Amino acid sequence: MCGIRHSAMWLCIRRLRKWNGDRQLRAQFWRWTNQDELRARFYSQFVAPGAVVFDVGANMGNRAKVFVHLGARVVAVEPQTRCADELARMFCSRRGFTLIRSGLGARPGHAQLMIASSHVLSSFSERWIAAVKASGRFGQCSWKQGEVVPVRTLDDLIAEFGVPAFVKIDVEGYETEVVRGLSRAVPAMSIEFTPELMANTLDCVEHLRSLGEPKFQISEGESMRLMLPMWVTSGEVTDILTCIDGSSFGDLYVRFSGNWPG
Repeated sequence: MCGIRHSAMWLCIRRLRKWNGDRQLRAQFWRWTNQDELRARFYSQFVAPGAVVFDVGANMGNRAKVFVHLGARVVAVEPQTRCADELARMFCSRRGFTLIRSGLGARPGHAQLMIASSHVLSSFSERWIAAVKASGRFGQCSWKQGEVVPVRTLDDLIAEFGVPAFVKIDVEGYETEVVRGLSRAVPAMSIEFTPELMANTLDCVEHLRSLGEPKFQISEGESMRLMLPMWVTSGEVTDILTCIDGSSFGDLYVRFSGNWPG
């Protein structure tokens, strides 16, 4: 009988330690930094309080944190089990946050996610992995594990959560497939581009052009600023991306004139 009480006591202690540890990790995660403030000022031009935001490729939540801070209703899409579990822990008490444990693609189904030794580089795209291996940009990374995960589409999410004010897409070379799962214009979005597969970004531009009258901007690296003096057309941004420095990476920003306030 004493042994049972002893075991129960240690179980309670372990649970209490875990609870305290999780609370400390959450407190550290939600501590507001200068980088968070820079991102919040930048994204505030796209995200108003109460707006729906799709964070596609949410990873460990550094952008979702900012969108929540701005008062958005965040739908975070993350297929990696490790990252999705972390998001569940960090955002468990945040209202207006929904976690989708899935990838996105051109059509619903399942796909093989290649898990990287650095979680930020996991990808559905074998082509992208081969390209970054060849370029040597991520020479220390390996992709030795795989995980079959469910795949949905942007159209699916819109049917469930409504039209988002902003869609952030950061999926390591799978951006074209994600964009092809969208059949209507949305107010604004960002799409990561990398020098190894700039053709993918140009394919995204072409698909978006078929949906309406998009205008484009570019933000290089993690600068959190728009580099062009004005928003440009699909033809103009294609010329710019074709000539951009071969070592540059960043995000392509898109807005549709018919859906943009003002």
